[in-house]
Amino acid sequence: MKPRIGFFDFTGCEGCQLTVLNLEEEFLELLELVEIVEFREVMSGSACDLDIAFVEGSICRPAEEERLKEIRRKSKTLVALGACADTAGVNALAHFRDLKELHHEVYGGEYPQMATGLPRPLDALVSVDHRIPGCPIDGREFLQVLQALLIGRPPQLPSYAVCVECKLAELSCLFEKGQVCLGPVSRAGCNALCIAAGDRCRGCRGQIDNPRSGPYYRILEDHGLSAEDILEEFRTFNVTGKAERHED
Repeated sequence: MKPRIGFFDFTGCEGCQLTVLNLEEEFLELLELVEIVEFREVMSGSACDLDIAFVEGSICRPAEEERLKEIRRKSKTLVALGACADTAGVNALAHFRDLKELHHEVYGGEYPQMATGLPRPLDALVSVDHRIPGCPIDGREFLQVLQALLIGRPPQLPSYAVCVECKLAELSCLFEKGQVCLGPVSRAGCNALCIAAGDRCRGCRGQIDNPRSGPYYRILEDHGLSAEDILEEFRTFNVTGKAERHED
């Protein structure tokens, strides 16, 4: 039998699932290898058991907590799909705002389905077997992770920083242009896409393992940033980090 896989979404823009669909022909080729039994973007229905569950979005409501736990119970392998699922992503910026004020600002009044809690990553509530970082994810990396899982090999994420990819692509260092960049401590795997397009690295793929943050902070300080400025740079995608990792 083909491995049974499903895609699930919580609080987020669903851009990571769209990235999967945008693989087009390669996505159709997946159907020769797996059986997609749940994927709200393209089909209806649900399944009682799954070999692999790809879950997008952060968790904000009690109902979402229960639904996530049910997905975990029926899945042999659970993969956090994208920054919101991995670190709570930009949603976690709500941790620095009063929720009532935030909802009033966004919706212009009381919103009947307003979230009752602060956004959390998946591993604050359940065990996560693997993750695919990014906002959105990289489609090629998704295929690599899925291929590894199908042949029973643990997926490996790059352990080096985005700076390495910048050097390989012969891109100029943004610090030399007077810009702040999180490339020195952000996990590679994106081919420095934002920097190549004229933007800067904002850390959507999370921090590398054991980053040399001390020297990096000094680089920021040398460019005139205060301690609060430095923290602000990390907050966009990495408010929660892994401090609340779920333990079985």
